[in-house]
Amino acid sequence: MQCWSSVMQAPPPLGSSRLQVGCAIYRRENVPAYLHFFHDAFMEYGLPLEVYVDQAGIFTGNREDSVTRIGQRLKFYDVSFVVANTPEAKGKVERIHQVWQDRLPPYFALNGLTPSSDLEDVNHHIHALREHRNRRERHRELGMTPQTAWDEATAQGRNKLRPVPKEPWWNYVWSLWQSVTIAVGGRVHFGQDTFPTQAIPGTRAVLCEHLDGSVSILKERPDKQKLPVVLFTNRPR
Repeated sequence: MQCWSSVMQAPPPLGSSRLQVGCAIYRRENVPAYLHFFHDAFMEYGLPLEVYVDQAGIFTGNREDSVTRIGQRLKFYDVSFVVANTPEAKGKVERIHQVWQDRLPPYFALNGLTPSSDLEDVNHHIHALREHRNRRERHRELGMTPQTAWDEATAQGRNKLRPVPKEPWWNYVWSLWQSVTIAVGGRVHFGQDTFPTQAIPGTRAVLCEHLDGSVSILKERPDKQKLPVVLFTNRPR
């Protein structure tokens, strides 16, 4: 809890709207942060066909494990990366990012927010700022707010985002996966915890750490052609 990571934000899903679909601060720029970020943006606005990103290693492959783990989730729902390969294209992403880099330090100072502040409280402020930018700030090129442009595009059938699918894998896809071995008595040991299952000792399973901190144990990883076989879960119902 010593410092904030850089702001994680998503560019507009519709080029004509400039609507900001996500913005948050995390302690570290890692796989759990990206899973949380994408999950929340998709839950609020729906699934795109593509995600427009810069050439950060976590997207381009310099961190192969991270890209694989994030890419697996996106591919499961037919979402792909589009990487900004030119300075002009990258500038579209960086300009949005720069807005937040310019605004947040003075805003935090004015409101007494520091790196030791509760991150949930900080992100409540971030959410309010994003809402203000979307709904209150008139975009110079559009001549209207991003929210108004979004609403017009949606009314005209130009919104191609897909609703979050009502299928059984969703909460498992957006979790951290870890392969585990069933121990004596059907137990799964993970960290300081032990979870009971009815599985055969010595067999393999997949432990899912959910975004809310709960845990599920599946017979195997998410597969569109199958239904999840849940060996254990303490997720709230």
